[in-house]
Amino acid sequence: MATGTAGLTHARPWQRVPTGDDAVAVAERAALGTSARVAVWPPENLGAACAVTGDVLAALDLQASRFRPDSELSWLNDAGGGLFMLGHGLAEAVGVALAAARWTGGLTDPTVGAALVSLGYDRDFAAISQGGEPLGIPALAPVPAPGWPLVRLDGPLLRLPPGIRLDLGATAKGLGSDRAARAVMSATGAEGGVLVSLGGDIAVAGTPPRDGWPVAVAEEPDQAVPSQLVRLAAGAVATSSVSCRRWRRGGAVLHHIVDPRTGHPADGPWRTVTVAAATCADANAASTAAIVAGARAQDWLTTAGLPARLTGHDGRVRRLGGWPADDGAPVPVPRGSHVYPGGPR
Repeated sequence: MATGTAGLTHARPWQRVPTGDDAVAVAERAALGTSARVAVWPPENLGAACAVTGDVLAALDLQASRFRPDSELSWLNDAGGGLFMLGHGLAEAVGVALAAARWTGGLTDPTVGAALVSLGYDRDFAAISQGGEPLGIPALAPVPAPGWPLVRLDGPLLRLPPGIRLDLGATAKGLGSDRAARAVMSATGAEGGVLVSLGGDIAVAGTPPRDGWPVAVAEEPDQAVPSQLVRLAAGAVATSSVSCRRWRRGGAVLHHIVDPRTGHPADGPWRTVTVAAATCADANAASTAAIVAGARAQDWLTTAGLPARLTGHDGRVRRLGGWPADDGAPVPVPRGSHVYPGGPR
């Protein structure tokens, strides 16, 4: 997971966020190298929702962080290939990543780990952004992804060829939001509803507030003025952008969305893509795939039947699949999942 942290053992406490609405309660904190936000109704469910969401994120970090030396994924990547029996959580995370790669035709690919390392994304992004460009570190030759079909997963049994390093960044935040939303509904007896956001990758569950959950569409998680406000009654929304998580290497400005076919950062016409889907892992994979697809993104999203909002480097916006043009309008959400066995969880 490209957005891991050094660990959640000393995670900051949840902070209540004023909403001006007594019917809904919201809290947020830093997690997984980004911001986590939980919104619930009735408001008395907030404490339980924050507790179980924290547990879900801590487990995911320990399973799938590429930057924690004690994570299960780091252990795999350092082992140099072989046959491994995975824990249930990582097995699901790898399975979702492989299913996303199959669905997107390789536009997302969990075997991009070595490509990201070669570009300098070899540690938590906060350390990269604080440290700046290391002196004397040249740009390395691009490392195309070996290819997801080389990775075999049979239940919890993973066969990983030597030299392949996994990165689950195209699906892991979406998976985390999906898991947390389900866990909150279980912990609260399916009472009311919940919205979980990890860096703007949003899953909702239960009964939404009247007119749906308000969702701000933004290019960066902390953007002061959102690009659009829409309403989400079910399913999920995720955003991928090349405008954030940028750094310099060998004099070049790089970003974190890599084209698996070349090993270079994606260089298509879109700077931001937001997608609605039945699950957040689906939306996460699709928004990343659209950035990588470049000029083919609109055709791919249309064929997939996904509502989407694409912003070009020139600032122009394209809307597909019924994505609304007006602020406050509902986003249509298709049914069915391409990344979870048996459909949405």
